[in-house]
Amino acid sequence: MTRYGRSLWIDRFPKSRIQSSPRHKGHLDTDVVIVGGGLTGCATAYAFAAAGVTVVLLEAERLGQGMSGSSTGWISDTPGSSFHQIEAAVGLRAARHGWQAWRRAALDFSALVRRLNLRCRSESAATLTIARTADQAKTLARELNARKAAGIEASGLSGRLATRAAGIAAASAVRSRDGATLDPYRAAVGLASAAVARGAVVFEQSPVTKIRFGAKAVDVQTGRGTVRADRVIVATGRPTPLCKSLIRHFWYHSAFVAVSDPIPANVRRTLGPSGHVLIDSAEPRHLIRWVDDDRLLIAGADSAAVPDRLRAKTIVQRTGQLMYELSTLYPDISGIAPAHGWEVRYARTSDNLPYIGPHRNFPRHLFAFGSASHSVTDAYLASRVLLRHYLDRAEPADEVFGFTTARL
Repeated sequence: MTRYGRSLWIDRFPKSRIQSSPRHKGHLDTDVVIVGGGLTGCATAYAFAAAGVTVVLLEAERLGQGMSGSSTGWISDTPGSSFHQIEAAVGLRAARHGWQAWRRAALDFSALVRRLNLRCRSESAATLTIARTADQAKTLARELNARKAAGIEASGLSGRLATRAAGIAAASAVRSRDGATLDPYRAAVGLASAAVARGAVVFEQSPVTKIRFGAKAVDVQTGRGTVRADRVIVATGRPTPLCKSLIRHFWYHSAFVAVSDPIPANVRRTLGPSGHVLIDSAEPRHLIRWVDDDRLLIAGADSAAVPDRLRAKTIVQRTGQLMYELSTLYPDISGIAPAHGWEVRYARTSDNLPYIGPHRNFPRHLFAFGSASHSVTDAYLASRVLLRHYLDRAEPADEVFGFTTARL
């Protein structure tokens, strides 16, 4: 039976191996307090602890079981929008900086996973962005030319080569080679454990109720106590009532993910190579990747955020829709049922790049909000950008992701 509303990553993790952290109570003093225990919060806790900064992480529920545990587990080496779109929004120089920072973050994230020996099923995976119609091929050709003109490495594939690589009929494709896939839930809890080993303190089931900032410190209040710090980092993926004046800068969406039952070996041989992540040029686009070498994951069907009262019904409907759309791409899998179907909620910005860094109206705050790439690269990117801001070592490329007047 299909398991609706529960991600594969969380559902298959042995319950006996889930390590719980205590609830926060009393008073603590620290250098930095992080609000949010998803992949971004856990990666940031590790980055700060490894740099010798004392850090406390507060998670309202359980580590990694929110947006991160529902993601696709794709480490993309390109942002969520085309280079052409980002250049139009922020200019050529900023777009080039942002693109290069994203690719570097993808490579460094994969390297960190290997260095820490995180058991999160990490594998290298090239990305194929596919055009299936003549109009899509023209748009993709413009994208390829824009990247090359900006000095961004990219390679185009003809229809014949794209079809062979993807296993589906394609008019052309653009390939990037520096991506990867992983289990995002295992990655989050693994990074949290690595942060604790470096001295970080982690609390679960400790929702933050209020943040007060002053000239010398910031006080973060939970239901049972307070944490005083030099800086607070809000890494909740999207603004919460703690910073409600920022809510208007985001558009709130739902994407959906379906994972098939195991596909028989004789059928798998008729499909494309398992070492690719496929992105099509539909609107909204689909992301397709292999899981465990015998299941297909498809994400897409994006829409405005689904109200809670319609959530269960919508997940069932969109899971069926995605499996049908997958079968139109791979007719040989027709009849294979979905094993899991779930929703991913996210907040997107006007230019589809995340906001990472300080905001002038919130002293002693750093933020990490927004994502539209269906990837987890922004979690690692945010951890490095936030650390540089804290150490007053921000790089020119970091401004691309900031709360600048041009972006707001």
